[in-house]
Amino acid sequence: MLTIPITAFVTLIIVLLIANLSTGEKKIEHKIARRYGSDDPQFLRSMGLLLGPPVISGNRFEMLLNGDRIFPSMLEGIRAARHTITFETFIYWSGEIGEQIAHALADKAREGVAVHVLLDWVGSSKMDKRYLDLLRDGGAEVIQYHKPHWTGLGRMNDRTHRKLLVIDGRIGFTGGVGIAPEWTGHAQDEKHWRDTHFRVAGPVVGHMQAVFMDNWVKASGKVLHGEDYFPEVEDVGEGLAHMFSSSPSGGSDDMQLMYLMAITAATHSIHLASAYFVPDKLTINAIVEAAKRGVKVQIITPGKRIDTHTVREASRACWGDLLEAGVEIFEYQPTMFHCKLLVVDEYLVSVGSTNFDSRSFKLNDEANLNIYDRDFAKQQTAVFADDLKQSQQITFEAWKHRPLTEKLIEKCIPLLDTQL
Repeated sequence: MLTIPITAFVTLIIVLLIANLSTGEKKIEHKIARRYGSDDPQFLRSMGLLLGPPVISGNRFEMLLNGDRIFPSMLEGIRAARHTITFETFIYWSGEIGEQIAHALADKAREGVAVHVLLDWVGSSKMDKRYLDLLRDGGAEVIQYHKPHWTGLGRMNDRTHRKLLVIDGRIGFTGGVGIAPEWTGHAQDEKHWRDTHFRVAGPVVGHMQAVFMDNWVKASGKVLHGEDYFPEVEDVGEGLAHMFSSSPSGGSDDMQLMYLMAITAATHSIHLASAYFVPDKLTINAIVEAAKRGVKVQIITPGKRIDTHTVREASRACWGDLLEAGVEIFEYQPTMFHCKLLVVDEYLVSVGSTNFDSRSFKLNDEANLNIYDRDFAKQQTAVFADDLKQSQQITFEAWKHRPLTEKLIEKCIPLLDTQL
C-alpha cells in the first residue's frame, strides 16, 4: 500500500532535482567564427548589439585595489547619497565591515533616502540577523533573493551572484568583492583576499541601475523608476562602456557569449584573472585557437590558498590542451585570489561578478561591465603584471607529472562540472 506514495515522492524529488540543475534553454554548441579583430569597428558594434544595451560614451572609471581602498569608497558613496541607494550582493557575512555598511545604509534610510537591498539568501546565510533588523527598522527595504519556499523549489539553484551598488543613479560600484572580513585589508596575508572593485561615473550607471532593477522586480514585484533612480546624467569623461547581465530565466548564455566573442576577436593578447577557472570544451577550444594564431594568453587563478578546493581540482583537470598550445597559466601564491577580470588586446576590459565556469555561465544571475578604453586597459594589465610577480607558473611538463592522487580526483570532477 505504501509503494505508490513512496514512488510518487521519489518522482517528485527527481523532477525538482532536474529543475534545479538545468535551465531549459538551448546552449551555445558551436564555435564562433572569427570574422574581425578587436580593432575593427564591427567588434564594438557586435558586442553592443548582441549582449544588450548599446555601448555609450561619457564615462569615468576608478580602480579600487583590495579592501583598504574598496570599502572606504563604497561607504563614502553611501553616506553621500541624497535620494536613492540600490544594493545587490551575493556574499554578506558577519563582521566589522558588514556592520559598518548596515549602519551606513540604515542611517541614510532614516534620513529619508530610499534604500533598497537585495541579498542572495544562500550568500547571506552567515549574516548576523541583527543587520536585517537594523536595516528594516531604519526604513530600508530588504529582500533575500530566492529564499526557500515550496512554490519556488525549482529556483533553488538560481542564485544572484551580482555585485552592484548604485548611488542616486549617478555613481556605481561593481567588481568581485563581497561583504565579509576576508575582503578587508590589502591582501597582506592568507586571511585577507586579493580582489578588485571599480567605481563608475557617467551615463553607463543607468545600465547598472537597470540590471539591479531586473532582479528587484523579480523578487519584489515592484518597479522603481523616475528621476531619483534614472536621472539624466551628464558626461564626466570619455570612456566607452556598457553593463549587461545574464540569468537562467533569460539570456543565461550571454556571459559565455561575451567571453567567446572577445577571445575570438583577440589579435595580440588576452589577460584573464579568474577566481574560479573551469572552462568547458567550447571555451577551451576558443582559447587554444587564439594561442595558435599568435595571441599571447596569460591566466591567473588561485593556488593552494583557495576557499573551494574542488574547484581548483576541476580547474587543473582541464589545463592540458591549454598548456600544450602555449597558454601561460599561473597560480597566485600569497592568499585567495578572487579577481574577475578579462583584458583583450589592451582595449576591452570586462569586470563584474562573473567567474569563468559553468555556474556563472549557466546557473547564476551575473552582471559585467565592459569598458572599451586603451588607457584604462593598460592600467589593468600593469596590475595584472604585478599579480604575476606573486604567482607561480605551471608548465605543461609539471602539469603532466602532477600527483597520481590528483589525477584520480580529476576523473570524478566532470560529474560535477555543470555545478562548479
